[in-house]
Amino acid sequence: MKNIPPRPTDAELEILAVLWSIGPATVRQVYDVISRRRTAQYSTILKFMQIMAEKGLAIRNQDQRAHVYAPAKPREWTQQQLAGHLLERAFSGSAKALLVGTLSARRASKEELAAMQKLLDEYRKEQR
Repeated sequence: MKNIPPRPTDAELEILAVLWSIGPATVRQVYDVISRRRTAQYSTILKFMQIMAEKGLAIRNQDQRAHVYAPAKPREWTQQQLAGHLLERAFSGSAKALLVGTLSARRASKEELAAMQKLLDEYRKEQR
């Protein structure tokens, strides 16, 4: 389990979401995106990003005057890590309970349901 970064906090996840959407970025670029959505302080974003680099959640490129940050792991990897943690903590490892809870919390679109059905069909084929 070495080189596996810890689960990101909500604030860290918000920063990672920005980095996943715009690609490697400076603190200023991340701050600009976040501050359009909510009140934020540049110094707070800076500190979070420095901590994220220390924790292994982000990679900091120090070659330029303004450091450029990138996510250490892809979005899908992080989502799987978070889903696995939620599955164990809140649903006692039951994928069925997680799916029922998810569908009960928010109405899924026809497209989402079709994609889920396709994934389930592919999973069933792999189980044979």
